[in-house]
Amino acid sequence: MKRYWADLGASVVVFLVALPLCVGVAVASGVPAELGIVTGVVGGIVVGLLPGSTMQVSGPAAGLTVLVADAVGRHGIQALGVIVLGAGIIQVVLGLARCGRWFRAISPSVVQGMLAGIGLVLIFGQLKHLVVSPVALALGLLTVVIMLLWQRSPLQVVPGMLVGVVVCTALASLFASRVARIEVGELSTDVHLPDFSLLDTGVIGTAVVFALVASAESMFSAAAVDRMHNGPRTRYNKELVAQGVGNTICGLLGALPMTAVIVRSAANVSAGARTKASRVLHGVWLLLFVVLLPGLLTLIPIAVLAAVLVHAGWKLLGLKQVVTLWRTDKAEGAVLVLTAGLIVATDLLTGTVVGLLAAVVKTAWEVSRLSVTVTSDGVALKGNATFLRLPRLLDELERVDREHVRMDLSGVRHLDQACGQAIDQWVDESRRAGRTVELVGR
Repeated sequence: MKRYWADLGASVVVFLVALPLCVGVAVASGVPAELGIVTGVVGGIVVGLLPGSTMQVSGPAAGLTVLVADAVGRHGIQALGVIVLGAGIIQVVLGLARCGRWFRAISPSVVQGMLAGIGLVLIFGQLKHLVVSPVALALGLLTVVIMLLWQRSPLQVVPGMLVGVVVCTALASLFASRVARIEVGELSTDVHLPDFSLLDTGVIGTAVVFALVASAESMFSAAAVDRMHNGPRTRYNKELVAQGVGNTICGLLGALPMTAVIVRSAANVSAGARTKASRVLHGVWLLLFVVLLPGLLTLIPIAVLAAVLVHAGWKLLGLKQVVTLWRTDKAEGAVLVLTAGLIVATDLLTGTVVGLLAAVVKTAWEVSRLSVTVTSDGVALKGNATFLRLPRLLDELERVDREHVRMDLSGVRHLDQACGQAIDQWVDESRRAGRTVELVGR
């Protein structure tokens, strides 16, 4: 019985964390606020019941706001359902094909760069809601201050995010402040079946991007959450299928895409959750709220939610981790900065793809390190002899001018075809020139 009470308490905490995030992510994405809560409901009740992970909680994520806003801007909100539905189907296929763990095989610098880039875009995108008037700026700053101070209070069981939103909303209502507030429609109007007549190559491409980014974020979250508790480990392929099922349903409802969200998941673990019941119940509380009390959302100033998202963007930026990585490995730091910078300057897909390519090139360059030493006996090679080091190898071999040459290859860990052929050709030419060549270690 004790563990059930623990799950009940944890579900309330997660609900209080999820509510402002669901609304804020929806508003930042350019869709009705209630659609964010619908995604939270599906993430809690549907994904929460499916096998895969025990502790991580799914819903609309701040990391997807950039993608969703761009997709809505290009294809219209009516196409969102088709895109999310397609992404969900792709995730289910990837999970059934046992591709879950492959999403973890990505350079940490690219992941951090992607999160930092999303954080910067999120921050810049919300500043416009804070500078529209002195009142909006004051409400936003006060929200952030309350959130930061609450982290140091002994009452952390109540999320600081919720406290900031409630206090600043109450102040805005008390003083009848003229600030823009959230507009809430009716679920019967905003929840709709996807319009497949909008399907084209652009929509399909966007669905693929949604699937890959959402899957990667969910798998990264799973790895992080598994380190926070001692319960059952995440089964990545099943979790990927669960995420796909959730997004498929969200697509059918025309709602936002979902991922596993580290903020809610961490809150779930910290609140003492023991089983899946906590995340399922949090979805039930969200459903009851959107059905019974949707009018409360219209009281929240947009500036207050913008402050919540600026805070979320700052946490995604992870400035401390960025500085640490730069100090320990400047090459990895350069990949991170390149990825984040291109995401801000272009878009999420371009920045991430270029970052991945840069990480591959960096790895290939480091793996292909080759030491070529001309000794009194001849030439000694150590390391990995790949085509990337071929010009240097040829330059060093051309410097050898001895009658008897001992070529020591015992220190070579890998010899690719290009370097192997170059060495064989040099040996043949040397022997035709009357030299004696002794090969060691090949």
